Amino acid sequence: MNTRVLRTELRRSAAPWAGLLVLGGSLAILFAIDGIWWRGTAGWTAQWTSMAMWTRWLLAFWWPLSVGVGALYGLRDARSGTAELFGTVPKPAWRRAALPAGAMAGVLMAGFGLVVVAGGVQVALGDTQYRPLGWVPISLVAVLALAAAAVFGMGVARAVPSVLTPPALVVLSLMTVSMLLRFTTDGALPDAPFAPNRIALLSPVTVDPRESLLTLSGSVHLGQTLWLLGLAATGFALLVAANGRARLLSLVPVLVGAALALGVLPGDARGTYVVDAAAARPVCDGPVCVTTANRHRLPELSARGAEALQILHEVLGDRAPQAIREDAEPRALAGVRRIDAGTVLVDFDEREFAHASGRDLTRALVAQGLVPTCYARTDREGGMIEDAATQSVAASWALGESALVPVETPGTSAYDRQGWEDARAAWTAFAATPPAEQRARIAALHDAALTCSVDHRATVLTGPEAR
Repeated sequence: MNTRVLRTELRRSAAPWAGLLVLGGSLAILFAIDGIWWRGTAGWTAQWTSMAMWTRWLLAFWWPLSVGVGALYGLRDARSGTAELFGTVPKPAWRRAALPAGAMAGVLMAGFGLVVVAGGVQVALGDTQYRPLGWVPISLVAVLALAAAAVFGMGVARAVPSVLTPPALVVLSLMTVSMLLRFTTDGALPDAPFAPNRIALLSPVTVDPRESLLTLSGSVHLGQTLWLLGLAATGFALLVAANGRARLLSLVPVLVGAALALGVLPGDARGTYVVDAAAARPVCDGPVCVTTANRHRLPELSARGAEALQILHEVLGDRAPQAIREDAEPRALAGVRRIDAGTVLVDFDEREFAHASGRDLTRALVAQGLVPTCYARTDREGGMIEDAATQSVAASWALGESALVPVETPGTSAYDRQGWEDARAAWTAFAATPPAEQRARIAALHDAALTCSVDHRATVLTGPEAR
């Protein structure tokens, strides 16, 4: 009987459209727009954890919508004038409320679940060999958030049966999410600058991920689950409440859930976003090491790395780096990274490494070994064109190129064009000097780069008088 009634509910109500909106809208955003979610090691189809985090980010749109759609659905009895009639039916109120609440929550959960499945298929078909299970609770909490929002909206609409209730709830939810949303700051970890961290975590929306090794801690999953269960329980209690006293008692679950959640949720960003220890574990092939999350890159990096280390030894002698390691340390946007004279640091989000293979990868490794950069050049951080230009001069010389070969695809902006014009002029002047002078300039350039000196580029670009 219940199954037949549920099928009728789904066939004759507007509930399925809510699930289709979540599914279609999410896929339209993720697939039709060439956004930052397609780029880097934290792209939404690059790793399982980043896929889950990007789909959680979509709750900024769908969580307020779920509250509003639930409220609109909850007004059905009041709009049709059947509320009093159903109140005389001997069937328990909770059983009458369970079917429509379950239908609405179910289609929202199914719609979002299919978005996660679409992302999971993309990740599975990709290059990654790292298959953790830590992404599962991230997605499960998102599914619970949509269901809780819908049921809560239905309960509020049942308690306040006004046509203004759905739009008011949508606006209020949007304002709350905007206030509590943890904005991406310039720090190494996303922070909540406009609200205390525990309060901000009551929103299930996550910031857009920028580090593939970062994930949410277990205390975040637990705290948000307690809060969302309380929210759902209050919504369902409001659905079946028959009088004012029962409605007041219906607020107890959400208050208890919020209190328990605030006692569990971490108080700072360091306890919220943690490095996935399994993903960050190094996997090595001789002197070349990458993280477990990027171990599919190790074979080619190892082969090209051995060649690059040999070239660096020929140029720098005993001062040459002896190892190559993936840079897995979280840092602030545009922050200075720690330079190690004995190690070539590789960041697969940087432009010269993101898609490099073959000789281009060798060139990028030699460039980073000769002129280690203190500031990353990624799609998020930008970096300085002078660093890329200087690295190109040094790597082209070390590889015996007859002309300047850029370590990355030159940009088209006026700033980039001027930078590469200066690099070509510097290359011409540099190539005209005697071999001994060339080697001396490269050695001086390397030493200056290790100190993160702002003026280290002058060593090659303007000649020995700049040293």
